[in-house]
Amino acid sequence: MGGYVHIAARGVGRLSQLIAGCAGITVTVLGLLNTHRSDFIAPPERLTPAPAVALVPAGLALLFQVAPLTTGLAGRLRAGTATVSALTAAALGATMLDRHPAAALATLLSGLAITCLDLRIPRRAGATPVRVADPLLIAAATIALVALIPRLFADGPATARVMPLHLAGGLLILTAGAILARPEAGPPPALDRSGPRAAVRRLVPALIAAPLIAVLVSTFAVRTGLSRPAAAVSTGAILAALGLLGLLAFLVRTLDLADRRHRRLAAELRDSQDFADTVLQSMNEAVMVLDANYRVIDVNRRWRELTGQPADVREPPPLPPPGSSGGDWLLPRADGTAVPVLATMAAIPDAAGAPRGYVATCVDIADRKEAEEALSEHAAELERGNADLAAALAFKNDLTSMLTHDVAQPISSIASLAELLSADWTDLPDDIRLELAQKIDKNTRRLVKMMNDLQLLFRLDTGAVTARRVPVPLLEVVRTAVDGQGQVEISIDEELSALADRGHLAVVVENLLKNATTHGSQPIKVGATLQPDGTVLLWVQDSGAGIPDDVLPDLFGRFIKGAGLGLFIVRHLVEANGGSVRYEHAVPRGARLLVTLEAAPR
Repeated sequence: MGGYVHIAARGVGRLSQLIAGCAGITVTVLGLLNTHRSDFIAPPERLTPAPAVALVPAGLALLFQVAPLTTGLAGRLRAGTATVSALTAAALGATMLDRHPAAALATLLSGLAITCLDLRIPRRAGATPVRVADPLLIAAATIALVALIPRLFADGPATARVMPLHLAGGLLILTAGAILARPEAGPPPALDRSGPRAAVRRLVPALIAAPLIAVLVSTFAVRTGLSRPAAAVSTGAILAALGLLGLLAFLVRTLDLADRRHRRLAAELRDSQDFADTVLQSMNEAVMVLDANYRVIDVNRRWRELTGQPADVREPPPLPPPGSSGGDWLLPRADGTAVPVLATMAAIPDAAGAPRGYVATCVDIADRKEAEEALSEHAAELERGNADLAAALAFKNDLTSMLTHDVAQPISSIASLAELLSADWTDLPDDIRLELAQKIDKNTRRLVKMMNDLQLLFRLDTGAVTARRVPVPLLEVVRTAVDGQGQVEISIDEELSALADRGHLAVVVENLLKNATTHGSQPIKVGATLQPDGTVLLWVQDSGAGIPDDVLPDLFGRFIKGAGLGLFIVRHLVEANGGSVRYEHAVPRGARLLVTLEAAPR
């Protein structure tokens, strides 16, 4: 609704200026039509401009005043031309005061009014400035109306000397056009229903009616014979002046009452503003108030403390969209850091529901974030501890399963053989006693090997195994490990060496060979080659059925049922020496385990 009222007011203003322009043209034409050549051919000592001559520059001045506003040189030239024309009309009126006092005074006032059309006298803060041209225009119109009284009574030169009809009409048209040239824009505010503007609007009809009443009184006096025309004109002018003085006194009193009321309202407004500012500054939340264009209007004390920004900041930081809760948000600080906050952005609607501003609220949640991070870290530690406990439990279960299966078997065999040997020693022949003793020795060695593997396993699990890498000849280590393993084909260059811990490498080769002889078939092949990337590839291959695919994912795990700890130890020892181990199917059949180590310089 406010937009439509503004558009309507702007349309009325353009129409008023158009009418004012037409009034200026009319006054100019009246002045030209009533100016004669004879007015300028009198002797110099008697040369006085005719009253109609002043209408021409006055009408042109009004026309230039309502011309479309421009900027730059054209605008200054238009304003200067209007001022010069208006001052010319006022000067012409001043030169006619001795021969045509009423016409000259009205013309002088009209010229000065058009000159001061845009001049306003400032009043106190918040009050509407007073336009200087208004009293001058009212005075000129009053003189023109009062001077028309003789025209109502008789015709003739005597009456024409008071003020010619064309001049009085032109001055009235000029006055109306000057008033319409600068109309008030927009409707009056609601507070002005009982303020000075309302008083002025109520007095305008009285101000217009006072001269008219004076005219009617003078006319009545002349027509009834109560007074002569000159006395009637004087009486009407005096009555009009007294009426205007009374109206002005009433206006002054009304303005004084309105001023007191406005002062009281201003004091109440200041108190309300101070209270709102106190509430804003005392809030524990950081608050920023923005206008409809996202320019900062005000921030409270907590906002300045939280962001380190000054109070006169004008550009807001990144904020959530209006009408929604931004949730967790990072608010930038003046030192380049950011503080976590709980941010919200709310719109402030006007009477039509459109946003006239916004309020951003931020709550510091840094302590809550630190507590959440500490809680998350503690939860992660608990999860890691649970994972370690689960791994330890799995290790215990696997170790128990291995001990009950792999360790119990040789112990049971040793116990049975020892009992048989002890009970039937005298009845057994020497070769049987030797065979039983060899089996006991084999199971004992197997059990010792298993205990050594378990000890190494515990050391690997705790990270206590370290590698002392030195150049180690591969052929020498493989030959030592192959001794007593049956038929093994070796294809290794005598000069080929690897950087590794000699003891670790010996355990790796022994476990690979044991795995091949236990789970594979003869012949078993062992080889090593130097790779182009500077590494040594050591491989052990058997001719058995190979390892099933379902076992491959856990081939190098800690415990594989029936496989012992050999390949798990191989993987850890190889990795401790900076290498890797993998499996691939041999061609045409069999299992092939490959170990990659760094080659020793020759």
